[in-house]
Amino acid sequence: MLSMIGGLVVLILDIWAIVSILSSGASTGSKVLWILLIVILPLLGFVIWLVAGPKGNQALT
Repeated sequence: MLSMIGGLVVLILDIWAIVSILSSGASTGSKVLWILLIVILPLLGFVIWLVAGPKGNQALT
């Protein structure tokens, strides 16, 4: 039961990330690469996007 809830949380976060990527001002190529990363590696891809994505870069400056 706990793994099912965890999987659902990861799915919701991944969908949120993909919608956010699609609505961003990034180039089409960047969008495709980020979405592929999230689809291929759902949890790790989300964490990488959260840290290194466009909003992550703004937080560092």
